[in-house]
Amino acid sequence: MSNNNQNVQSQNGTNTAWQIIGRLITAGIVLAITAFFTPGFQISNFWTLAIAAVVLTIIDYLVSKFTGIQASPFGKGFVGFVLSVIVLYVTQYFVAGYSISWMAAIIGAIIYGIVDYFLPGEQKM
Repeated sequence: MSNNNQNVQSQNGTNTAWQIIGRLITAGIVLAITAFFTPGFQISNFWTLAIAAVVLTIIDYLVSKFTGIQASPFGKGFVGFVLSVIVLYVTQYFVAGYSISWMAAIIGAIIYGIVDYFLPGEQKM
């Protein structure tokens, strides 16, 4: 019995790690597409994109963990949209080479939500 429980716990830990890695890759792809199509949203290079994806994933995780609301435009309607705008905007204070205006954050949240909606995979961690 004890061995079965250890295997289940080990698999859950592995699944969570893969979910986090998958979410980071997805966030990077969605962020790159969003920055490309959003005027006033600039990401200077690949490493900035990678760091921004990590920061966005961490902020999204913390917001959902403490409030129970997904920081996604389709997460919780208007509240999720506003959280998404704020998360996109606040990220520029943590990542050098990432700049976005308020208007670009609003447009970016719409594009981010649309692209993220169509990418396959489970969005919860």
